[in-house]
Amino acid sequence: MKSVKKSFNRIILLVFLSFIVACNSDDDSNPEIVNVDTSNAINKIMPLGASRVEGARPEYESYRYDLWKLLIDGGYDFDFIGTETDEASYPEYNGLSFDRNHEGRGGITSGGILEEIDIWLSDLSTVPDIVLFSSPGGNDGIDNYTQSLSNISAIIDILQAANPNVTIFLELPAPALTSEQTPEFLAYYNQALQDIPIVAQEQTTSTSNVLIVDMSTDFIDDYLADDVHYNLAGANFVANRYYDALQSVLQ
Repeated sequence: MKSVKKSFNRIILLVFLSFIVACNSDDDSNPEIVNVDTSNAINKIMPLGASRVEGARPEYESYRYDLWKLLIDGGYDFDFIGTETDEASYPEYNGLSFDRNHEGRGGITSGGILEEIDIWLSDLSTVPDIVLFSSPGGNDGIDNYTQSLSNISAIIDILQAANPNVTIFLELPAPALTSEQTPEFLAYYNQALQDIPIVAQEQTTSTSNVLIVDMSTDFIDDYLADDVHYNLAGANFVANRYYDALQSVLQ
């Protein structure tokens, strides 16, 4: 892996600051674990990551609701699993209530996920068949870039130990707002776009595929509610990218 120049640090920390600040006021308000009962779905899907997974309606959106509707329309037997419960307001769809479980926490770093993932898995009565790993390392900051790659690999190791047949999707993350894309940011970001597929290739085993889903290509400023979080259009864009990728692995 190539290292990124330490001089980029201040710029990237500012760009990703809203990841860390946003969506952290409700972390202790939803202690209920809904998925403690056994899931009978053949496709148990864990949305994993930070604030782009968690969402904070009405300020900004998670992709999970739109993906849930797409999977219902596709006729798939699935269950979103995780120890977090989304308490925002979502309309029913086809007479069904939104599956609110996830494993997203605003502001969390890859190191934070690594420290907690064993606990989250043990709190569930089932393990994921599929993990959607959103914006991996997005909150880490450039100074921790090399460690971030190591953390992502270690997280994947733990998921594969829990389920040797798990399929893991790693995002090529959607970019920040264009006005925040300094040359320094773009150097860091483009390096990540090169390195994440290498991590996926190295972590793939004979029974567990680690696949890339591209949220970067064709993502535009009009998809953002602020510097980094999705609005309705952005959430729909990401959901459709996930849905297109999932169709090749869903049972």
